[in-house]
Amino acid sequence: MKNDADSELAQLRAIVRGFVDERDWDQFHTPKNLASALSVEAAELLEHFQWLQHGRLEELGDAKLAEVRHEMADVLVYLVRLADKLDVDLFAAVQEKMVLNREKYPADLVRGDARKYDEYKK
Repeated sequence: MKNDADSELAQLRAIVRGFVDERDWDQFHTPKNLASALSVEAAELLEHFQWLQHGRLEELGDAKLAEVRHEMADVLVYLVRLADKLDVDLFAAVQEKMVLNREKYPADLVRGDARKYDEYKK
């Protein structure tokens, strides 16, 4: 049975596919190009936070938040498109990765600790 999150990701994939097909851009959407574009969009997202003290919501204001929201959408679009091209089920990938993260970062050992997994004692 498909869950809501999986269905929403499938809807996003279909929306992005349709947009790309309407423009005949599939020929340019190699995994390498999509990964590069994803990296560029993530950097554009980061740029909005570059000189802020903490980057919290109250520091952004309405106009900046709208720009951040659009950059987040761009990041998601390229990620969804890359997953589509590589036939990766993002919902399943997140579930799998969370299992690995739980093993790597046991809550009872890392709660409140921001160090990387190889910097704390097990």
